[in-house]
Amino acid sequence: MPGWLKDAVFYEIYPQSFYDSNGDGIGDLNGITEKLGEIRELGCNALWINPCYDSPFRDAGYDVRDYKKVAPRYGTNEDLERLFSRTHDAGIHVLLDLVPGHTSEEHRWFQESRRAEENEFSKRYIWTDGWLTGTPGHPYIAGESERPACYMLNFFKCQPALNYGFLHPIYPWQSAMDSPEALATREAIKDVMRFWLDRGCDGFRVDMADSLVKDDDEDKSGTCALWRDIRQMLDSEYPEAALVAEWSNPRLAIASAGFHMDFYLDHQGNGYNTLMRDYWGKEGDRSFFKSDGKGNIQRFLDDYLPKLEVSRGRGYISFISCNHDTRRPRYSLSERELKVAYTCLYTLPGVPFVYYGDEIGMRYQELKTKEGGYDRTGTRTPMQWKPGKNLGFSEADPEVLYLPVDPAQDAPTLEQAKADPDSLYHLVKKVIAIRHEYASLQADGSFTVLYAEKEKVPFVYARGEGEDRIIVAVNPSLSEASAQIPAGAGEMLFSVGEAAAENAEGSGKGAVLTLGPQSAVILRAAD
Repeated sequence: MPGWLKDAVFYEIYPQSFYDSNGDGIGDLNGITEKLGEIRELGCNALWINPCYDSPFRDAGYDVRDYKKVAPRYGTNEDLERLFSRTHDAGIHVLLDLVPGHTSEEHRWFQESRRAEENEFSKRYIWTDGWLTGTPGHPYIAGESERPACYMLNFFKCQPALNYGFLHPIYPWQSAMDSPEALATREAIKDVMRFWLDRGCDGFRVDMADSLVKDDDEDKSGTCALWRDIRQMLDSEYPEAALVAEWSNPRLAIASAGFHMDFYLDHQGNGYNTLMRDYWGKEGDRSFFKSDGKGNIQRFLDDYLPKLEVSRGRGYISFISCNHDTRRPRYSLSERELKVAYTCLYTLPGVPFVYYGDEIGMRYQELKTKEGGYDRTGTRTPMQWKPGKNLGFSEADPEVLYLPVDPAQDAPTLEQAKADPDSLYHLVKKVIAIRHEYASLQADGSFTVLYAEKEKVPFVYARGEGEDRIIVAVNPSLSEASAQIPAGAGEMLFSVGEAAAENAEGSGKGAVLTLGPQSAVILRAAD
C-alpha cells in the first residue's frame, strides 16, 4: 500500500475547464501548473486529472487516440512532465486517468486492426468472424471497415472494445483470457502505465475498471484476476504507485482485484446516493443532508458499513464531493446544507476527493451536450476564479470558451470566497486541515458509530481510540437535536452553527452533545 495515501486528500481537475493559460478558451496543463498554489492552500495534496491524452474528443477525452501523447489542446508531453515535477516540489501526488477498456476508433491500433490483411493488431480488439455476425449481448458496429467482420463496443459508438478475452469463450471468434492476443492487450496497457510512471505520474484512476474481461461472472473473477496481475507488476516495479477504481464495489475492486482505492459512486439507491442526491423518486428529496428531506442515515450505514468492513486493511473507500459524471451537490443543497455535508464527508475513513469548484459551491448548469457530456455537461463548466471577464477562467472571447461560465450575478468565485471568513471555502479548508493534523481522521483511522437511528438526528461517530479519539456529529435538520456519547466533553476543534458538549451527571457517564439546526461539530474527546 503506498504510504502517502494515508493522509491524501485529492482534488479532481477536468483539464479543459480548470484554467486557460494561453487565451484560447480551453483549460490546459500549464494552467494547472499555475494554480498549484491554490490547490495546496486548500489543503489538497494529491490530484486526479481527467484524460489529457490525444483524442478526437467525442467523449471528452475518454476516447483515446494516443495513450502516450498529450492532446495538443492541453499542451505537450513536456508540459505534463513539468507539471509532475512542480507538483512533487509542492508535496502533491498526481493520478492520471487510465482508460483501459477501449480506445478511440482513430487509434493507430484500431486502424491496423480493421484492415482486411491480418497483422499484429488484428486481435487487439474484439471482432466476430463475419460481417453478418454480431456480438451477442453487447453493442457492435458492422459495415464500417474493409475487414468482413463486426466489432464490439465498450460504450459509445466511437469506443471499440479492447480484447482482454472472455471468461468462458463460446464462439470461435472469442478469445480466452490466456490467449496470446488477450495477454498482448494486457501487456500493452502495462506499457502505457510504465510510460507515464517513468515520467513522474504517481498512479492512475481507472475508467470502467470492471469492464475488461467480457461475459465475466457475477464476481468478475476474470477481470479481478487481470487486475491482480497488474497490481503485482506495480508492487514489484512501482510500489508507491496508486490505483483507484471506478467500480463502487470494494468487495471486488479492493478485496479481490487489488485496487488501493475504490470510488463510492452515485448509484441510485446506494448509501452514498442517500446522503446528497436522493432526489429522483416520487417521494421527493430524501437526501440525509437536505434540511427538510426527512433523510434516514441508517440507509447510508446499511450499505456503507459492510463495504467499509471488507475494505479494512486492504484498501480505502473514496468519497467524492462530486465528479465529472455527477450533478454538482449545489444542484440541490444550499451552502449551509453543504457545510454540514462536507464536515461529514471529509472526516469519514478512506481517501476523499474534492471536485474542482465544489469548495466554493459552484452550481450545476443546464446546458446542451458537449463532447458526449449530455446531462453531465452542466457539471463540467469552467472554474470560477474571480469576478470579471469569464470569471477569471480565460482571457478569450466568451463565445469561444469550452463551456460558458455561470451567468448569474451571484456566481461564486474563489476570490470572493477567500474574502469571506464564513464561506464554504473556508469550511472545506478548515476541515481538511483538521484531517491532516489528526491521524485518527485519516484514511485508516477506526470508525465507530455512536448514535444513528432511523429517521432521526444527529448522526454521531468516533474516529480513532483513546486520547486520539475524534468525535464528529452532524445535524442537517431544521430542529435542535442531542445525543449522549460515551466520552467526556473535550476540546471543540470546529463547529458549524450552534453546538455544545457537556459532561453528563455522574462519573463515567460521558457527555451530551447538543446541536442546533443545521449544525456540525468536530471535537477531541476527553478520556
